[in-house]
Amino acid sequence: MSINRTRGTRERLVVIGGDAAGMSAASQARRLNKPDELEIVAFERGNFTSYSACGIPYWVGGDVPDRDRLIARTPEEHRARDIDLRLRTEVTEIDPDGQRVRARDVDSGAESWTSYDKLVIATGARPIRPGLPGVDAPGVHGVQTLDDGQALLDTLARTRGRRAVVVGAGYIGVEMAEALINRGYEVTVVNRGSEPMSTLDPDMGRLVHEAMEGLGITMVNDTEVTEVLTGDDGRVRAVATKDREFPADVVVLGIGVRPETTLARAAGLPLGTHQGLLTDRSMRVRGHENIWAGGDCVEVLDLVSGQQRHIPLGTHANKHGQVIGTNAGGGYATFPGVVGTAVSKVCDLEIARTGLREKDAHRVGLRFETVTIESTNRAGYYPNSSPMTVKMLAEHRTGRLLGVQIVGREGAGKRVDIAAVALTAGMTAEQMTTLDLGYAPPFSPVWDPILVAARKAATKVRSSL
Repeated sequence: MSINRTRGTRERLVVIGGDAAGMSAASQARRLNKPDELEIVAFERGNFTSYSACGIPYWVGGDVPDRDRLIARTPEEHRARDIDLRLRTEVTEIDPDGQRVRARDVDSGAESWTSYDKLVIATGARPIRPGLPGVDAPGVHGVQTLDDGQALLDTLARTRGRRAVVVGAGYIGVEMAEALINRGYEVTVVNRGSEPMSTLDPDMGRLVHEAMEGLGITMVNDTEVTEVLTGDDGRVRAVATKDREFPADVVVLGIGVRPETTLARAAGLPLGTHQGLLTDRSMRVRGHENIWAGGDCVEVLDLVSGQQRHIPLGTHANKHGQVIGTNAGGGYATFPGVVGTAVSKVCDLEIARTGLREKDAHRVGLRFETVTIESTNRAGYYPNSSPMTVKMLAEHRTGRLLGVQIVGREGAGKRVDIAAVALTAGMTAEQMTTLDLGYAPPFSPVWDPILVAARKAATKVRSSL
């Protein structure tokens, strides 16, 4: 085993993980430091860097025509910027005391230690893969990386049958169900929750359920998978629950992800209740002056509840990377936290949320009022206007906005950004009613649906005093 050591006065920054957070950090640190000032070495165990994992369902479904459209910056582009990027090289150990990492070449198995002056951990998240009999059978897929997406497409190309089962109905599960419908499959979604999209309250999730069934997707809620059944050839043939079997030629696991912190845990680095790395506002790992972490492997501060959460989104990962690269490169930047904004879609149905759900508010001991309103995305008399449902949570007595959920057609999803800004600013429902939002009949009713919900919430808060 060889050891690569820092030489001379030039510092070495080592980055573990070649996607959003890791390569954003490496790129930002390079902008701030010339190669003779800072050597940057990045390890990536896969074949790709700087890609949009969020775009994989749309690639699988055919909306994105080819894989390369999802790649923001190729390995060659990173290397042209004097970043020593090593693909198919997996870091297997972090030694904080010795300031070094051990890496293994995936193809040859050769191992070596590389020392560092500064370290960035951007190991991402791993799909939840339940320990069920048959879950590792051919034809069963998790979808987290471009390699995963390609493996699924390869399976679809050589599978004769047209029956698919998606296990789980979160963002990935719902988006993959749509992708498989677009591919001409008969799709069944098996979900252990009462409604799809557990990031919404069940009453809003019901709207998603109805839309999915309208697309021809079979929704099976309140049901847990117990086994993946295989045929004589060893391939998947069905998914079993306690009392039923669902035939399947392909199975996609959409149960969610967990922080990939195996290396961090083994190195004794601090983890939170969700098993994500804990950092300060500069994204520096707590208690470790020269180690930073970002992306899906960390926990972040929820600005509404004041608690740590694990929210795996590319938007956060890229921001983390910018903050880390600035700090590791000798500058100063901070990441204050999040309000939990997310948006998705099922065909033309847009689904959005920000802030707290009812159960989140209960969990942290908040008293609150809720309102739900029905409106339209455009003026009601304008052609092609369509319904939109907005649910709003406001704190009892104070009226502070706590959360918003939106389900509707064109123009519904991105309206959540209005609420995200209001949450970040700590606005009340009453204050929101005076927001000067843009209006014209093709874009909104004269009272935007967000403002209608805010008016109703403000009235309910006042009446509760």
